[in-house]
Amino acid sequence: MSHIPHSLARSLIIAITIGVAPVVSGCSAAAPAAAPTPTETSSPVRAVDLAEGDQDEPVQVAVDGGVEGVGVTFREITIEPGASTGEHCHYGQLIAVVAEGELTHYSDTHPGGVRVYRDGDSIIEGAGYPHEGRNEGDSDVVLWVTYVIPEGKPLAETDLALCDR
Repeated sequence: MSHIPHSLARSLIIAITIGVAPVVSGCSAAAPAAAPTPTETSSPVRAVDLAEGDQDEPVQVAVDGGVEGVGVTFREITIEPGASTGEHCHYGQLIAVVAEGELTHYSDTHPGGVRVYRDGDSIIEGAGYPHEGRNEGDSDVVLWVTYVIPEGKPLAETDLALCDR
C-alpha cells in the first residue's frame, strides 16, 4: 500500500478535525440529509460533505498496525441489483455511509443475523467477524467507505479461516 502524501494526510487530519469525515454500524433512522453542496468561500480551507450518517452510540476507532502502522483508504463501492460483496472479514475497521440505495447486511453481530441499511445510514464494521452485504433491491447501492487497516493487510479477507469468529 502506498503512503499518503503529506498534503493529503494534512487534509485528512483537517477533515476529521472539522467533522467532514463520515462516521458510521448502528445508525439512526433519521431521514437522509439533502445532497451536500460545496462550500464556496475565499478561505484557504474548504470542505465538501460527501455523505453523512449518524451513530446512536459512541464510536471508538482503534487499529493496531504494529511497527508498520495503519493504512487509510477511501473508496466508493457500487453494488448492482442482485450482487453481493461475498462473505468476508476485515483486519481493521471499516467506516461507511450508504450514499444511495439499500444494503442488506448479514452478520451474527445483528439481532436475527440481518440488518438493512438505507440511504443516509452509517455502518461500522469491526475486525475479525464474517459478514456479507447484498443488494436485494432494484437499483444500485453506493457506499462511501473508509478503511483503517494494518499496513500490508488486504482491505477485505475472503479466507474465512483467517477471521476471528
